[in-house]
Amino acid sequence: MDPAKPVELPERPKEAEPQAEPKQSKAAAKKEAKKAAKKALQQENSARPKENKPKPAKAPKATTETRDPDQMFKVGFLHDVYNERPISETHPKIRTRFPPEPNGFLHIGHSKAIAINFGFARYHGGECILRFDDTNPEGEEERYYNAIRDIVHWLGFTPVRETCASDNFDKLYEYAEELIKRDGAYMCYCSKAEIKAGRGESESGQRGGERFACAHRDQPVEKSLEEFRAMRDGKYQAGEACLRMKQALLEDPRAQMWDLVAWRITESEEKAQHHRSGGKWKIYPTYDFAHCLCDSIEGITHSLCTTEFELSRVSYDWLNEKLDVYRPMQREYGRLNITGTVLSKRKIIKLVKDGHVRDWDDPRLYTLIALRRRGVPPGAILSFVNELGVTKAVTNVQMHRFDQSVRVFLETTVPRLMVVTEPLKVIIDDLPDDYEEMVEVPFGKDASFGTHTVPFTKTVYIERSDFREVDSPDYFRLAPGKTVGLLKVPYPITATSFEKDPATGAVSVVHAKYDKPAEGETAPRPKTFIHWVGESAKHNSPVRAEIRAFNSLFNSEDPSAHPDGFLADINPNSEEIYKDAMIETGFNEIRRTAPWPKAAGETDVESNLHCVRFQGMRIAYFAVDRESTADKIILNRIVTLKDTQGKN
Repeated sequence: MDPAKPVELPERPKEAEPQAEPKQSKAAAKKEAKKAAKKALQQENSARPKENKPKPAKAPKATTETRDPDQMFKVGFLHDVYNERPISETHPKIRTRFPPEPNGFLHIGHSKAIAINFGFARYHGGECILRFDDTNPEGEEERYYNAIRDIVHWLGFTPVRETCASDNFDKLYEYAEELIKRDGAYMCYCSKAEIKAGRGESESGQRGGERFACAHRDQPVEKSLEEFRAMRDGKYQAGEACLRMKQALLEDPRAQMWDLVAWRITESEEKAQHHRSGGKWKIYPTYDFAHCLCDSIEGITHSLCTTEFELSRVSYDWLNEKLDVYRPMQREYGRLNITGTVLSKRKIIKLVKDGHVRDWDDPRLYTLIALRRRGVPPGAILSFVNELGVTKAVTNVQMHRFDQSVRVFLETTVPRLMVVTEPLKVIIDDLPDDYEEMVEVPFGKDASFGTHTVPFTKTVYIERSDFREVDSPDYFRLAPGKTVGLLKVPYPITATSFEKDPATGAVSVVHAKYDKPAEGETAPRPKTFIHWVGESAKHNSPVRAEIRAFNSLFNSEDPSAHPDGFLADINPNSEEIYKDAMIETGFNEIRRTAPWPKAAGETDVESNLHCVRFQGMRIAYFAVDRESTADKIILNRIVTLKDTQGKN
C-alpha cells in the first residue's frame, strides 16, 4: 500500500453494541477476506526488527573503470608471458611496440592490441614504441599515420617514441647482404606460380604436394650478392626477381620455413614511391624479414601479436639467430572480433564508395574513429577489453555484449538530461500564460554531479509515445482522464482533451490541468512519471536538436556468409533520424563542462564534440556529432538505455 495515498476506512464506534451484519455476496466476501489478509501481512512486516529490512543501495560514485584496469596483466596469459622473460640484469626494462600498417583506419580489434602492448609495458614500468610498419608503399597515406597517432592518444596512451620500419631500411639492407654472405639467402627468378609449386602448393593455395628447390637455390653466394645489388639498382621489374631466405624448404614441415621471400620489387614505379623515403628504394623488405629485425634493432623485450602470427614465430627466431642479433621474445594472443559487422578494409571501402555509410567514421561501423564519433568513451573500450581478458583463443563477441559493456560504463560516468525525441505539445490550461516555475533537477544519481534548474511553464513537450487517445487498464502514462507526474515537477497533471491535425490525423496538442491540491490537502501520488521539456523563450528552452539513432548495419551475425554477398545483408533501417527533437536547457551546462567522463585523450572539446555525452532519461545515451554547429545540434545515440537486442 502506498503510504502517500489517503486511505478511507469506516470508523468503528467504541463500545458499540453488536449489530446485524448486512448481507454480502460471495464475491464481495472473498474480496474483503483478501484485503484483511493483505493488511495482516503488512502489520506483520512492519513489526519485524528494522535491522532485517534491506536498505536501498547508495548510488555509486562516478568511476571510469568498472573493474581493476590492470587485471589482465596480474593473472593469466599475460602474467605468464611476463614470467617467461621478467625484468632482470639482461632485460632491465620491459619494452613493447604497437606496429600498425598505415594503410587504413584502425578497428575495434586493434583496441585490444593497443591495450595489451601499451598496458603491458606501463604495468611493468616499461615503455612502448609506436612503430609504423611501412614496408609496403602501396596504399600508405599521411591520413592513416595521423589517424593512428590520434587514436592511440585518444585511448590515453603515449608512446615513448614514434618510429617507422622505413627508418631502418638502410640497416635492413645491410642485414640482407649479410644474410646472403652467410648462405642464408639467395636470388630467385621464379614466378609466383613456380614458387608456390616448389612449396607443394596448388594454384588454389592447397598444400600437401611434393616440395622441391628451384635451380637458383644453390647458386654461388657471390652471384646472389651481385644480383641482389643489381635488383636494388633497378635491373629487374616486378615479378622477375626476389631475394628468398634459404631456410629448410625440404626438411621442415612448417610452411614458415619454406624459403620465404625477404625482399621484393613493387608492382610499378608509381607504387614504388614511398610515403617517407620517396623514390630512393626500388625494392622493399617483406613483413617476415623486416618485423623481427626491427624488433631486434629497437630492443623489444616482448613482441606481442595475435595468433595469426603464431606460425611465423619459427621464421622470426630463425632469422634473428641466423644473423646472430638480439632475439626478442614473440608471444601470441587471440584476436578480438565483433560479429554482425565487417572489419575488412576492402569491404568498408565498398560500403563508403557505394554510399551505404557516410565515411570510415560512420557511427554504424566498428572502426575506432566510428566508435569515437558515435560517442563511445575511450575508457569504455579499454574496460571492455579488460573485461574479456586475454588468452590464446580468438574472441568473437556479439555487438549487444559490447553495447552492454558501454552502457554499464556510461551509467555512472555521464550526467542525465531530459530529451524528447518525438515531441507532443501539452498545454496546461489552468496555468496562467506567463506561469513560470524553476524546477531543480539533479544531473545524476551521484550528488557530486550537481544540479540545475529548468523552467516549468504552461506549455511543455512530452514524448508522443507517452500519450494515448484511448486509455486501457494496463497503460499508466497520459491518456484522457488519466494522471501522470512530470519528473521533478511538484504536482501531477491530468489530460482533459486533445486536438488532431486535420491533414495527418495525428494528435497535435494535448490539453491538461495541473493537479495542485487545495490548501491543507495532499495531492495523490501518480503511478508513473514521464520526462518533459518546458517552453520558455526567456530561457531559450527547449534546445532543438536532430537525433540520429543507429541500429545494426547488417541483419545477420555473419554478413559475409550471405549467398549474395555482404551488401545484400544490409539493414535498411540501420539509422532513424528524429529531426524535431528537444533537449532541456541543462544541456548548455553539460556542453560547457565536457568532456564527460574526463579522459586524458579528450581535452579539446571544440574539436572533439563526441565527448559531450549524457543520458537522455528513459531513452538512451547520446553524444554530440561532429557535424553540429552553433545553430544546429546533432546527437548520436551511443546505446539504448536497455539491452533490447540481447533479449531479442
